[in-house]
Amino acid sequence: MNQVVKAAAGRTMDNVFAAAHGRLPGSGPVAHIRARAFEAYKRAGLPHRRIEAWKYTDLRALIGEVQPLAPQPNAAALVHARTSVKRAAVEQAVKLVLVDGIFAPELSDVGRLENGVDVRSLREVLENSADSAMAGLILSTTTDAMISLNAAMATDGLVITIAEGKAVKRPIQIVHVATGSWASNFTRSYLHLGRGAEAVVLESFVSNEGASGYQTNDATIALISEEARFSYIRLAADAADAVNISSGIIAVGARARLDLFGMICGGSVSRYQGFITLAGEGSKLSANGVNLIRHKQHVDTTIVVEHAVAHCASREKFRAVIDDCGHSVFQGRIVVRPAAQKTDATLTMRALLLSDEAGADNKPELEILADEVTCGHGSTSGALDDTFVSYLRARGLSEKEAQALLIRAFLGEAIEEIGTEDLRDFVTAQAEHWLQAR
Repeated sequence: MNQVVKAAAGRTMDNVFAAAHGRLPGSGPVAHIRARAFEAYKRAGLPHRRIEAWKYTDLRALIGEVQPLAPQPNAAALVHARTSVKRAAVEQAVKLVLVDGIFAPELSDVGRLENGVDVRSLREVLENSADSAMAGLILSTTTDAMISLNAAMATDGLVITIAEGKAVKRPIQIVHVATGSWASNFTRSYLHLGRGAEAVVLESFVSNEGASGYQTNDATIALISEEARFSYIRLAADAADAVNISSGIIAVGARARLDLFGMICGGSVSRYQGFITLAGEGSKLSANGVNLIRHKQHVDTTIVVEHAVAHCASREKFRAVIDDCGHSVFQGRIVVRPAAQKTDATLTMRALLLSDEAGADNKPELEILADEVTCGHGSTSGALDDTFVSYLRARGLSEKEAQALLIRAFLGEAIEEIGTEDLRDFVTAQAEHWLQAR
């Protein structure tokens, strides 16, 4: 029997999907893909603790229901969003802005795109019957219910293609702005780096002042071709009572490199889940993350790395700082397939607990099906060392200053992995803002 999932104001998800139907781009094959994705979601319903991958992030208990689709942003919403974009913007970056799940070219730097960089809105692709094969690829689903729901409900997003051999000089910044309250934003983007291409993409999630209770469901599909290099940085600073569930599905080609960094410092309930496949021999992954958690925030980072072929390497390093009654979840799984001989993979997770009520669940896993591999993982949780705090206080620092200095050093181990100095400084400034607000 199918699960009937309740939505806002007593609506069922069937009603939410039906109400959104006229706003969802694409007809014919695209509409059939969406319908199948929605049926897959209905069969599963909101993830709950009896699903192993969602054991620590029970959405039925944490959010209870999916809000109806956010309305199309009007002129006033775009005016207010401009202020939020300015606040989140990285200097020199080319901005591509999504407001309440809709691409806003009037707020974006479309005219600053370099030759060899092609950007289209997801809506444009889905409504073009000649792009039906591309639409099927972009709206692909997995067994994960939230990815299926995203495929069914995505209103817009970005389709970015980097030409073969193109080294993009300026970072591309995708800015998601939520302007409304008690509504859902569904976005999905597709990135393709051609052979030997290089690009840096920064994705930011922010909200207008006054926006509250909204839910974001975002997905990114990325294909990194042979010998390409892709640096992907994700910063989530949502409103204090917002929900953000984001997914990444990334395939890395032969001798290509993916540098992934994520930081979550906002929202009430947040989860980033990455599914990364090292699909070509000699590919490399560096994945790092920082979660800054306080009050009653629940923040989950779940990364599954699949070594599908031989001679690939992955390095994962994640840090969490949890204050008040916050709860951190890190789940890292490394899968080494039988053909993936000579795999070299490590995973470390560390959580820093700043109060007695703070909690952390770290779950590293290895699934090794090959013989000649070098794999390892480690996980620790603990408080600041009182000896170090006392040492610093004896040299004139207040307790708060001493703690902040030690926290900076703790976070720096992950933040220093960001390869671009300007972006590293930008992320450091965001972390510093969180520290000063404690």
